[in-house]
Amino acid sequence: MNDPLREATLSRVISLPLLVLYGLGVTIGAGIYVLVGETAAQAGMYAPLSFIFAAIVMAFSAGTFAELSVRFPQSAGEAIYVKEGLRSEGLSLLTGGIVLLSATVAAATITLGGTGYVLELLDLPRALVITSIVLVMGGIAAWGVKESVIFAAVFTVLEILGLLVIIGAGFWAQPDLLSRLPEVIPPIGDTVALTAIFTTSLIAFFAFIGFDDVVNLVEETKNPARTMPLAILIVLVVATVLYFMVTAVAVLTLPLEELGASQAPIGLLFERLTGSSPLMITLIAIVATLNGIVIQIVMAARVLYGLGKKGSLPAVFARIHPKTHTPVISTVLVTAVILGLALFFPIGTLAETTTQFILAVFTLVNLSLVVLKIRKVPAPEGAYTVGIWVPIGGVFACLLLLCGPWVLAT
Repeated sequence: MNDPLREATLSRVISLPLLVLYGLGVTIGAGIYVLVGETAAQAGMYAPLSFIFAAIVMAFSAGTFAELSVRFPQSAGEAIYVKEGLRSEGLSLLTGGIVLLSATVAAATITLGGTGYVLELLDLPRALVITSIVLVMGGIAAWGVKESVIFAAVFTVLEILGLLVIIGAGFWAQPDLLSRLPEVIPPIGDTVALTAIFTTSLIAFFAFIGFDDVVNLVEETKNPARTMPLAILIVLVVATVLYFMVTAVAVLTLPLEELGASQAPIGLLFERLTGSSPLMITLIAIVATLNGIVIQIVMAARVLYGLGKKGSLPAVFARIHPKTHTPVISTVLVTAVILGLALFFPIGTLAETTTQFILAVFTLVNLSLVVLKIRKVPAPEGAYTVGIWVPIGGVFACLLLLCGPWVLAT
């Protein structure tokens, strides 16, 4: 007897604009709404350059992911790339596990942050708010990938508009802001400032985590060989410009001590620049929270699906519902884990650890492409490719960011 859950397949319904908005949604997310203060507290006036440094590190890996997504157009991208490149089932499963761990921890952390914003507006039991947020977002993720991505796209537009309002308000309040941008660049030879920028870039790197998540939608993307590399590039460039400009406006218009101590730096910035209540930005932060959760659930469920499809995990995780064309079983499991983490664990302190895990994954992914090129494994005809120096640069850049702060500390 045929099993409709086994016969159903993912649907190719995601276009370039939707994929870009999905990537921006998971990359920008709620992170920048709090990381501005943290980077300013560590790097001071030079915090914007921390994001530039992190973006340069990320650029090598972006090129690697762009090529590998065309070579191996399958969900659970990172795990598949490591398996094909390094020929290790163990490393592949470990990679998939780290990606899943980082996604669920990130989603749970975002949930806790969003709950705080909601409780500022509504007097409700904390556990009820957490449970409601996670279950509703899980339901949207299970409903259908096109519906989930459209939901994420609408919320992403609102997030970006919020950041553009901050940038616009900064230049409106201080017309000379553009001429002051060189102030965020330290003097040549200022080793103290350069060290601060370098160490802070590990936090700034967390704000870029997520651009790679788009590769896990490759089986649901139209014309992925063209769409995927282009989407990765656009997401990285747009996120970098937004991060740099928002952080520059922040450090050039607010006292650094006040900015670094604020729990809601974007809200504080909006209030000071416009003289208006930060309610609008608070609502946008809630939107960013919801967006980040649904996107992480979608991505993590695709990783489970991909590992199940490849045989690294039980085949039940690869089952696709015939009506929604989504991996419902994987989605339900991911949602349940996120809910448990959000209800019972204080996860906010794991942001830096999550970054280190992701850097380790990126190191393995870059190394996989290096090995594939050394073995001269051909890419599909007409596929997007990069020179071997790109993944080699990715390996060294990730290791530098991973080990640099530890070396400096010792």
